Amino acid sequence: MFPKPRHGAPRLDWAVFDGNRIILQVQSENSELAIKTTVKLIKALPGFEVAQSVCCIEQTGIYCAHLLSTLYKIHLPICGAARRLESSLQIKKAGGLQRGKSDAIDSVRIAEYGYRFRDKMRLWQPPRRVVQQFGALSVLRQRLILMRQQLQQPLTEQKDFVDSALQKQLIKTCQASLKALTADLEKADEQIDELIQNDPRLKELFDWVTSIPGVGTTTATELLIATDEFKSIDDPKKLACHAGVAPFEHRSGSSIRGRTSVSRHAHKRLKSLFHLGAMSAIRVRGEMQDYYNRKLAEGKNRMVVINAIRNKLIHRICSVVRRGQKYDKNYLPILV
Repeated sequence: MFPKPRHGAPRLDWAVFDGNRIILQVQSENSELAIKTTVKLIKALPGFEVAQSVCCIEQTGIYCAHLLSTLYKIHLPICGAARRLESSLQIKKAGGLQRGKSDAIDSVRIAEYGYRFRDKMRLWQPPRRVVQQFGALSVLRQRLILMRQQLQQPLTEQKDFVDSALQKQLIKTCQASLKALTADLEKADEQIDELIQNDPRLKELFDWVTSIPGVGTTTATELLIATDEFKSIDDPKKLACHAGVAPFEHRSGSSIRGRTSVSRHAHKRLKSLFHLGAMSAIRVRGEMQDYYNRKLAEGKNRMVVINAIRNKLIHRICSVVRRGQKYDKNYLPILV
């Protein structure tokens, strides 16, 4: 059973694939009642067994909310990769050469993809409610920061190029909005901090991760959300790949000799935060700064060295979570 939520539309396209052919293809409203009605229709198909079925859903953000909630409540297995729903790019790449596109066609492609890769999928589990609230507040915080920057930055940049009287008038006009945005941002920060302090597991993970030099509160927050408290990703190599800082070769035979580089298919927000963390780490006197200066002196490319520092931060994060201890720069592994 393979429903496809539509982006920006209250509709779902469903396709049921039995391994040989599509035995049912329908469309429904994206509401709990319509989803339950469609599931009843599917369960009535000859030979259908819940234990032998799997629901593969393309990730479409909030448009999956009703579908995931309803299917999870009625105990229908929802599968994805590493506890996450399948990305549209992953499904597209796995489908080979494709011609034509519509929601109905996509639902069939998702059905065929889900059947082909059913042995590599894992059961999807919803994040804890506190993590869902944590994620919603983090997104709100990012939006508030962006809105404040969109108002504040042009005023700051133009102060040397416009009449001072006009500049004062513009600042006065925006002052109330900027003050309100700042107040809302402070309130969001307080609510995020309250969630962390009131949940023992979140506070524990947060304390471990932020004990690493170069990893701040914003990076820790985004990590806990992106990895579902390190339940979906706890391996440093997988996390580096997800964050877009793992280097990959690009060569074949003697004709293709591209340079080794990171992939563009990544969690852009995490990549940006790890970059800021690496830049912060090399500005402070210590191991990371010494490593950075040593590699530059050896003739290494600056961005290659910074990317290596990003990977070092990721390995340290996964290490403190695995050991369940705060970062200790003098830590020595015990050899048995």
